[in-house]
Amino acid sequence: MKLSTLLISSALLGLSSMASAQTTADQQKAMTPDGVLAYLMAGNKRFAENKLTPKNVPERIAQTSKGQFPKAVILSCLDSRVPVEKVFDQGIGDIFVGRVAGNVENVDQLGSMEFATKLAGSKVVMVLGHTACGAVKGACDGAKMGNLTALLSKIEPAVKAVDGYKPEERNSKNIEFVNKVVNQNVHQTVADIRKRSEILAQLEKEGKIKIVGGVYDLKTGKVTLLDTK
Repeated sequence: MKLSTLLISSALLGLSSMASAQTTADQQKAMTPDGVLAYLMAGNKRFAENKLTPKNVPERIAQTSKGQFPKAVILSCLDSRVPVEKVFDQGIGDIFVGRVAGNVENVDQLGSMEFATKLAGSKVVMVLGHTACGAVKGACDGAKMGNLTALLSKIEPAVKAVDGYKPEERNSKNIEFVNKVVNQNVHQTVADIRKRSEILAQLEKEGKIKIVGGVYDLKTGKVTLLDTK
C-alpha cells in the first residue's frame, strides 16, 4: 500500500471523533493535505446522504474560545444555498470560509488564505463553485450594476474561454453553458491564486498544502472535485 494511501486511511479512521470534537493543534499538525481533502469529501458524502455528525455546539464554543486549528480554507460563492460548513459536515473552528459572489480571488481573499495556511496551519485551499451560479449567469449576460460590474468582469475571461456554442446560446438561459463557465471559473480562480500568491504557491510546491477546485451541485448536495493541477 502506498504511503499516501496509508496517510489518507489514517486520517479517515479518526473521522467520527474529529467531526464531533474540535481539532487539536497536534491533530492539525499531523494531518496531510491529502488526508484533509479526503476528510472534507467524506464529510460531503455524509451531508449528501443526510447523515451529518451530531455536534455539541455549547461544547464547541467553549473549546474554540481558547484557540482554533482549522484544517482547510474554502473560497466559496456568496450563494445562500451553499452553506459551506454544513456541505462538508464541519463545525465551529473546523474550517476557514471566505465568501464572495462568483468565488473570485482578490487581494483580501489571498491575504486571508495566506494567514489561514502559513500562520494558522490549514492544509487545503479549496475554491468552491456551484451549479447555476447567479454571478456566472450575470457575467454570461454582460450584466452591469454598480460595484457588481467590476466583480463580474473577473468572471468574463471564463465566459470567453468556453467555446463550442453559438452566440445565441451564450447566455444565462442556457444552463449547460452556464455550468461549463462555472467549472472554467473555478479553474481560473485556482490558477489566479497560484499566480498571485507567492506564499501559497511555495507552500504547495513544498507539499505543505494542496490548492484544489470543486463544484457543488445544487440539486444533489454533492461536491465534485475538478482536475486543477
